[in-house]
Amino acid sequence: MRNSGDGTAGGGPGRSLGKSGPYPLHDGAAHADAADPAPDTIGYRGPTACAAAGITYRQLDYWARTGLVEPSVRPAYGSGTQRLYSFRDVVVLKIVKRFLDTGVALQNIRAAVQHLRDRGFRDLERMTLMSDGATVYECSSPDEVVDLLQGGQGVFGIAVGVVWRDVEAALSQLHGERVDTGETLVGHNPGDELARRRRDRAV
Repeated sequence: MRNSGDGTAGGGPGRSLGKSGPYPLHDGAAHADAADPAPDTIGYRGPTACAAAGITYRQLDYWARTGLVEPSVRPAYGSGTQRLYSFRDVVVLKIVKRFLDTGVALQNIRAAVQHLRDRGFRDLERMTLMSDGATVYECSSPDEVVDLLQGGQGVFGIAVGVVWRDVEAALSQLHGERVDTGETLVGHNPGDELARRRRDRAV
């Protein structure tokens, strides 16, 4: 369980993600994108990202313009340029939406997203994010979730792995776009693409 500020959460060491930053880098993972199994070669346009994350285009645009969740594949450079979001971007969009729905302040969500960005969005699918409505906590094991609940700090949690699978299922019914060729992929499953790229790297 990660905690910043006073260095405690639920009676033990860890880091809360909902207080104002800046955060120190976690385990040297700020540049973890370089260690990702494969670079993002598939992007998702704004309307597709909105559909998969369950948000409006107005929210998407506002979050991009204010730096909350920016498209990591291709930002908008001007009139007529299509933003392209990565699979992980869409997962983070859905996480932000869930926190907003449960009443977490946007300032605290912004701090949490910045922390995840500093970590390079590694191990998202194995993470649980807990919140007491004011602070967001990162838990990486069931024991940490229990400790937080017993301490009376955790009111609700988001199992990021569930969000991950929801986004994967949604995107499998929508269109993706190959970054290198611009080819539209209909009914694209990002998990299939990742598996293919891993096989290609192994050859």
